[in-house]
Amino acid sequence: MAIRMVYFAWVRERVGTAEELVDPPATVTTVATLVDWLAAGSERYAAAFADRGRLRAAVDQDFVAMDASIVGAREVALFPPVTGG
Repeated sequence: MAIRMVYFAWVRERVGTAEELVDPPATVTTVATLVDWLAAGSERYAAAFADRGRLRAAVDQDFVAMDASIVGAREVALFPPVTGG
């Protein structure tokens, strides 16, 4: 299942790209396992995702928890916590 990954702010800077297409194995079924799979792929991703508590996610443009399912998802976005004012 190909998923469009989108990265924002410092996550994008650390990963080194704004977006990419990934094809995780069938065992990757949640945002958290997707992040684990990406982090295992390279040191750059491992460093970007080292502090999982500082990551937020959206699946198909809906904010979700890290344990949310990605089964059938077309897009997953990862970004730092959003602040406003």
